[in-house]
Amino acid sequence: MTTGPEPAMPAAGPAVPAAVPAVPQAPPAAAVIPQQAVPGPFPPAPGPMAGPFPPAAPQPWPHPQAVPPHAVPPHPQAAPAHPQALPPHLAAHAAPPYPVPPHAMLPAGHLPPGQPPAARPGLLRRLVRPGALIAALLAVLVGLVAWQTVRIEQLGGALERADDRLSRLQQEDKGRLDAAESRLGELEKEVGGAFNVEKVAAAVLPSVFRVEAGRSIGTAFAVGPQAADGGTNLFTNYHVVEEVWKKGGRTAEITRAGQRFNVKIVRVDKVRDVAHLHTTAKFKGLTVAAVAAKPGQQVIAVGAPLGLTDTVTSGVISAIRETGYEEGPMVQFDAAINPGNSGGPVINGQQEVVGIAVAGYLEAEGLGLAIPIADACKSIDIC
Repeated sequence: MTTGPEPAMPAAGPAVPAAVPAVPQAPPAAAVIPQQAVPGPFPPAPGPMAGPFPPAAPQPWPHPQAVPPHAVPPHPQAAPAHPQALPPHLAAHAAPPYPVPPHAMLPAGHLPPGQPPAARPGLLRRLVRPGALIAALLAVLVGLVAWQTVRIEQLGGALERADDRLSRLQQEDKGRLDAAESRLGELEKEVGGAFNVEKVAAAVLPSVFRVEAGRSIGTAFAVGPQAADGGTNLFTNYHVVEEVWKKGGRTAEITRAGQRFNVKIVRVDKVRDVAHLHTTAKFKGLTVAAVAAKPGQQVIAVGAPLGLTDTVTSGVISAIRETGYEEGPMVQFDAAINPGNSGGPVINGQQEVVGIAVAGYLEAEGLGLAIPIADACKSIDIC
């Protein structure tokens, strides 16, 4: 028995299949993702958002179906996307899918409007490091400058000490140099004082002449300063000009380097055997010794023995002899003399006249006698 129209049944049959396909219409990820597995900084329950984005008035979020599937990344714990992942009797009691916060749909690297950018520690460290490096470099430079300052002061002190030491050494060297120069001067004096026959002979020979008076030949020498008339005074022995003097003659001749000069016999001392000659020619007079000759003193005898001019012999003062006669003492020397040396000078190492050769013993060798020059100058004052 039928109570209603039969055609209504086919409409109920398709209703069951219509409920089954409704499950796949929901986004699989929203239906199966548990509450605790949803990533993001949003809260676990719907309501006002408390996150890094600015707060906003509560408003309903869009239905999960409006969120594109690619907006929320798949979670590793997400349930299978197959509509049969949950039994029908559990799907009705499943937690509603979380709504996706608005910032989840923003592109990567963008923030919601009004959201300040978060500070990045790496950038801060990069900004701070140059300042620290500069400070460290400044500290190193300050240290180097301080060290250099101290080092310069140390070097300055060392330099001052070196200068002081150099000054002392220079003063010491100067003292030693002065002493050496003084000693050198003394040595030069000693060397100069040493007897040098060649040097002495070269100095006195131009003032020594051969004299000829009648038949007598002897020696004469210029002495003292120039005469009043500008001529030259000479000494010789009286016995050299005795023959002419006794005959009343008052002239003689002297020879030097092949030149002959007339001389005048001015006066004589027969006791001291001394004669004073004068010529108008100009010659350098020899200097007489201020100190008497002493034994051992080196001397040379210059004359014209046997008429041989510029003859030089050397020797020493042998002794000062007292004759006991009125002619007074005699200087004994061992330089060789011969006839013709009479009236010639006996010269010491200082080129000074110490005596006038007067005689020699022919029977003896190295035994000559001379009149002390002081006695001759006392007798005839031309020295």
